[in-house]
Formats: sequence, structure tokens, C-alpha cells
Amino acid sequence: MNPNASLPAPPRRTRTIVFLGLAVLGLASAVFVVRGPLMMSAPACMAGRWHGCLDTFNGVVLMTLVALPLAVLVAWAPARRRRAAGVTSAWRKSLAEVGMVHGTVPFLWLTMMPGAEPGIAPARVSLVPLRDLVTMGPLGIVGNLLVFASLGFFAPMRFAALASVPRILALGAGCSVLVETAQYVLRLDRVSSVDDVLVNTAGAVLAALASRRWWCTTAQAPSDHTSAIRSAA
Repeated sequence: MNPNASLPAPPRRTRTIVFLGLAVLGLASAVFVVRGPLMMSAPACMAGRWHGCLDTFNGVVLMTLVALPLAVLVAWAPARRRRAAGVTSAWRKSLAEVGMVHGTVPFLWLTMMPGAEPGIAPARVSLVPLRDLVTMGPLGIVGNLLVFASLGFFAPMRFAALASVPRILALGAGCSVLVETAQYVLRLDRVSSVDDVLVNTAGAVLAALASRRWWCTTAQAPSDHTSAIRSAA
């Protein structure tokens, strides 16, 4: 026996089981941390009442977690059809499509929630950069970073045309400007701030950089296919 011999790599099934176990453990830990605030809105959500469920932060977070298994099932169905049709990266495309929606819609819902006096309080705009960051606080900054994080993470994995940091930056900035404009036009008693646009865009770009190892191959695939055609000709 050679003590210096390297151990064989674990089989793919073992790695998958370990990954799923860690994911379940992380989700369970997150639920354990926020169980108190979430349980405050659980009775209203279980009773089907709007007030206390979908019009509160805790209620939206609770419903997002509850809908997570359904999102996985929705991703599994098209992935199975694509694999049967011989489509490459079937799971990646399906997860990206569902992830963009499931990870973005709840944050947009929270962002568009009205304040204390919607339609009565005058519309407020803050166009001075970095002035509102002090009043946001750590929780506000983290929340704004997550608004379009899922979009920045999954969009370049699904669409090769978006597999570029400048394009994700433009996408995040454009979506954030639309949200801030809607808050102003609808008079939701919320401040339309340029700092929100900056932080939302930064969150989308950071998330895109985190998934770059997957979407770079998506971006290179069309060019590789074109090169193969030219060489064959």
C-alpha cells in the first residue's frame, strides 16, 4: 500500500447527495433563524387573509419559502422535457428561468408595497448620490442588494446575449429605474432614490459575477459553433 497515493474522487451521486444535504441544512438554518417573525404571519397566511400575510415583509418571506418546493417542481418539468429532446444544459436553463422569477418577484412585491399614506403624501425624490445610504442601515442595504440579485445571477446563464457584465449592469440599472419611477408615479409614499438604483444595480452585478463560471460557457457556445462551421467549410 502506498500512503502517498491519492484517494479516488467521490462518485457523482455522492457529490449530489452531499450538495442536496448542505442545501437542505442551509434552508433549515435560515428558517430556524427567522422562525419567530415568520410565525407571526403564518396564522394569517394559513387563513387566507390578505392583511398580515401578503402585505407584510414577514408574510412575503414566508410565502416565498413555502413556494420553494413548487418552484423546484416547476423547474423539473421543463428540464425533463428538454433532456428528452436532447437539449444541452437542460437543468441549467430550467433552473435559471424559474430562479429569475422566484427570486425577483417577492423583492419587487416588497419594493412596491405602499407606505403609510399612499396617494395622500407627496411624491418624494432623492437625486443626490450616496446621501440615503446612511439612513438605509445594514438591513436596508442588504435588501436593496437582493432586489435584482437573482436576475443578475440567472439571466446570463439563460440568455447568451446577456452574458456580459456591462449588459447586466445596464439591465439592473434599467429595471431599478423603472421600479423607482413606478413608485413615484403611483405615489406609494416611498422615496424614489438614486441610491436605490445604485445599490440594486450593484447587487445584480455582484450576483452575475458569482455565477460567471456557468454563464461564460453559455456565452462562448455560439462562437464555438460558428468557428466549427467555418472550419468545416
